[in-house]
Amino acid sequence: MCRYLLSKQTPVIATCRDPLKGQALTQLKTEHGDLLSIHRLDVLDENQISEVAVSIGDTKLDLLVNCAGMLHPSGKGETSLREVDLQSLQTTLATNALGPLIMAKHFSPMLTKRNSADKNAVAGVLVNISARVGSISDNALGGWYSYRMSKSALNMATKNLSIELGRKRVICVCLHPGTVNTDLSRRYHKNIDPAKIFTPEFSVNCLMKVIEGLEVKDNGKFFGWDGKEIPWGDPKRDFAALRFQQVREERWWKARKIINCGILLNSPPNSQN
Repeated sequence: MCRYLLSKQTPVIATCRDPLKGQALTQLKTEHGDLLSIHRLDVLDENQISEVAVSIGDTKLDLLVNCAGMLHPSGKGETSLREVDLQSLQTTLATNALGPLIMAKHFSPMLTKRNSADKNAVAGVLVNISARVGSISDNALGGWYSYRMSKSALNMATKNLSIELGRKRVICVCLHPGTVNTDLSRRYHKNIDPAKIFTPEFSVNCLMKVIEGLEVKDNGKFFGWDGKEIPWGDPKRDFAALRFQQVREERWWKARKIINCGILLNSPPNSQN
């Protein structure tokens, strides 16, 4: 994505955990000079995030892309509940969901700065790179507990951001890049049609096309690499009918309260209820 933007002569601020190991970024810096600035930043370290934000605080950002992510600390997604462990869940959630939210906290003030006197003009765009597996209604296979949960949490965070930052004309969206030939999921590619595995360059070109075409009406939505909207929930559900059913159930439970009064959820130990 940095390479794409730099090819358009767009100034880019890039971050990575260790700039000394970022050979691709170093090469881009050699090619583009002052058009690219590189900063050390770990999305799990809020102090680092704050320091970078302060160091570029006078800058007007037009686009913030949060693309740091991981499948699982082991590199292998869980295939069953037996493989779930708390530490891996916490690390994956922190990297994929909490990190982008803290990034938004510190960098959104630079997105809300205006280049135009037009109060209706878009001030900036915030993009969180999500994944289709984070869509609850699209989950038909299960597995990958940590990754799925982290992307669902990221989707909710993005929806919240779209409401708060949308008031300041910042468009916030999630994007699904497709299955890309990177280390994140390469070990699972053997069971996928090669035609459906994208090069990073192809995926970036598709995502940038979506980003460049965003309008205010797209705020708070989730799009695939092809520009098609991905539903957060089940589009087939009739929520009016669902609410009617909920009211009926509430009335039924009230009528049965004498029978059910002995049920206590989360009763303390040794409770006699």
